[in-house]
Amino acid sequence: MTYPGLPDFDHERVTTVVGERSGATITVALHSSRLGPALGGCRLWNYDSWLDGVVDALRLSSAMTLKNAAAGLNAGGGKSVIALRRGEVLDPQRRRNALLDLGDLVETFDGRYRTAEDVGTNEADMGVVAERTPHVVGLPAQGGGTGNPAHDTALGVYASIGATLEAMGAPGIVGKTITISGLGQVGGRLAKLLAADGAQLIVADVNPACRALADELGAQWVSIEEVLVTRAHVFVPAALGGVLTDDVIDALPVRAVVGPANNPLAHREGADRLAERGILYAPDFVVNAGGVIYLTMAAEGADRSIIDDRVRGIGDTLRAAFRDADEKGITPLAAAEGIAAARLADAIGRSHS
Repeated sequence: MTYPGLPDFDHERVTTVVGERSGATITVALHSSRLGPALGGCRLWNYDSWLDGVVDALRLSSAMTLKNAAAGLNAGGGKSVIALRRGEVLDPQRRRNALLDLGDLVETFDGRYRTAEDVGTNEADMGVVAERTPHVVGLPAQGGGTGNPAHDTALGVYASIGATLEAMGAPGIVGKTITISGLGQVGGRLAKLLAADGAQLIVADVNPACRALADELGAQWVSIEEVLVTRAHVFVPAALGGVLTDDVIDALPVRAVVGPANNPLAHREGADRLAERGILYAPDFVVNAGGVIYLTMAAEGADRSIIDDRVRGIGDTLRAAFRDADEKGITPLAAAEGIAAARLADAIGRSHS
């Protein structure tokens, strides 16, 4: 039997357990440790089936390999998922138990996988995980940890939007119309950066409370459905992945897509479909690498100014991908994958020499 949407399985190790304390289904997917111990956050989310949680972990972990490689980090790709049933909500004690169970599972990977926060989890949650394993980053800043990486993710997206506008022949953010779907930790911070630079923002979120931020920034508030058919220079997917289906791409009235959402393409062929429509696509695993750059470098004790320069350098990586795409007649997605693949191949060559 073939499970719909199942990605290619080329992972080093994948383990799914039912937590002894929580009864929650937890998956850790280690895709690659070729460049170093894998780094990728823990997603706590509701799914139709526990298998959907496993598929999410597989897909996200392989994307983390590309992200960390393209960012020039000595880190592999991995991801963890705590999969809840539709409508299921964890009370505080069971949430804590699920995080302790996650810590126990991470510990069995013997340091080859490090977890961090992701959708549905935060730095306080990572403090609970750290009670069971040292292989966790992004711990609360008040306890001496590196804290929330959302600022750096947003800063990397901001740099990517600048690079993309340059590639479009329309440099500068002032006066550009930018639509943002999702005003969470990253999308909200990004909106503030863009508004400060004079962008015309049109925003949406499933949480009506986010409208307060839109009003504060002078942004136009629209529905989640409407933001996908609103004319703009740049569309920023900043929520969950899979939003760019064939139907959405065919109706999307923008010149470029640049956003922090992981796997915004419903399927890889969407990159070709965007190109056919003349929409410039900035690959997500390049765009959203600011958070892992921060977590990695901060854990190594790097100065804030050095980290900021490295995060802003995401724009240069994206420029290189756009140049390669133009020169080779391929999509920016294929070009960015080539950048990551070259670094991974170099690591194999060094290990065999």
